[in-house]
Amino acid sequence: MKIKLCPNFSQLLSFLTMIILFSCSSKSWRDASRDSIGIAPKASEIKGPIFQIYYARAYSWRGIFGVHPWFAWKLPSDDQYTVAQVTSWNIRRNGTAVRVEKDLPDRKWFDHEPTLLYQVKGEEAVKIIEKVKLEIEKYPFKDQYKVWPGPNSNTFVAHIIRETKIIPVELPPHAIGKDYFPNGTYISKTPSQTGFTTSLFGLLGFSLGLYEGLELNILGLHFGLDLWTPAIKLPLAGRIGFPDAPFSE
Repeated sequence: MKIKLCPNFSQLLSFLTMIILFSCSSKSWRDASRDSIGIAPKASEIKGPIFQIYYARAYSWRGIFGVHPWFAWKLPSDDQYTVAQVTSWNIRRNGTAVRVEKDLPDRKWFDHEPTLLYQVKGEEAVKIIEKVKLEIEKYPFKDQYKVWPGPNSNTFVAHIIRETKIIPVELPPHAIGKDYFPNGTYISKTPSQTGFTTSLFGLLGFSLGLYEGLELNILGLHFGLDLWTPAIKLPLAGRIGFPDAPFSE
């Protein structure tokens, strides 16, 4: 049996190279690739329901520090995937940061390949999709977007994960804004419902959970230790150690 460590030396080298490229690149978003990378099953080949969560490095200099996540799903009656995410420019265009549309689920996020964080099919996918749709409608920051400390795209996905209570994954430590809570909320359960997260306006706090481990939030930067699937959690780099895994299937 092979045990895969994450990241290995080549991944660390790629990360350092990425920082250099971010610092030197002046490429316009218009020229950046939004092509599918082919990791999602084709909509025409999926007969049953499917639900997915992706994330990729954010565009431009923001990608040095954090990631951009999104939801994707398809029901049996759909002929395309639905993609739900939050962007700042959608406020300017449509008056809401939330964008829900038919789209390819596994597009590059302006040149950056996405990582599939979670995927589930069948009846469990249907339950999750129903709950996600309801929580999107109730999302409290529809007319707000701030890169730091939030609310932003990570705030959106993390909020939906917490509120559904049945999505068994957490966003990575470099998802800045994931612990930005609605006004008047300073404590919440972790995504696995096995611990708690405290947060002061997304700037200061900590999490402790059976599956999530210990994580400190200092000015939106997250440092932590995961003992369940052993790894160190760091800002900028993400996880160093074993790849994260769903809490349950």
